[in-house]
Amino acid sequence: MADDYTGAVTVGGPSQRRDLGGLVLDKVQVGPMENNAYFLECKDTGEVLLIDAAHSPDVLLGVLAGRKLARIVTTHQHGDHWQALPEMIAATGAPVAVHPLDAEPLPVTDFEPLEEGKTVRIGTCELTIIHLVGHTPGSVSLLYEGADRPHLFTGDCLFPGGHGRTVTTEDHLSLMDDLEEKVFGVLPDETWFYPGHGNDSTLGAERPNLREWRDRGW
Repeated sequence: MADDYTGAVTVGGPSQRRDLGGLVLDKVQVGPMENNAYFLECKDTGEVLLIDAAHSPDVLLGVLAGRKLARIVTTHQHGDHWQALPEMIAATGAPVAVHPLDAEPLPVTDFEPLEEGKTVRIGTCELTIIHLVGHTPGSVSLLYEGADRPHLFTGDCLFPGGHGRTVTTEDHLSLMDDLEEKVFGVLPDETWFYPGHGNDSTLGAERPNLREWRDRGW
């Protein structure tokens, strides 16, 4: 599979595919908030995980294209990241996983809890859960140790140019602390990250700006 992936997708445009090693990634952008949704397929088993059933279930089901959806991970409680959950559950029967602190607003009665340091399985592959507090109480990122580099799915906790919106100074500092300790403090510069909106980036491209992000207070 040729790696011509750039991560630059648009609402109404095609998805982009990338080989991550044991997983194949499909990224698509949906909805009025231009949310990214990520499908991860295990090469060994064909099982698929969806990160954020954000919007436009018809588009998401088109990208899924008849494959088996084994689980839907919701990165955090904000409604633009789960508008398509009811339709995706009805169409696939897939269970939903979310951090317990962010589960209450979701339109589900049962969920699989995501907890710091635990893993989410997709066939024979695993993603490690990283709990990052500040954008919401239960925001999570998912780390996959790919064949070429680590791959990190950050929800709204990290974007090119800064972290996601925080309401208070306490939330801002909490998120900065968690990002510096759990993400930038342990992962290498070549780590590619995939945010909940917009284009991707690498930790190396963003690392020089950490002090500026902390000082600006948002």
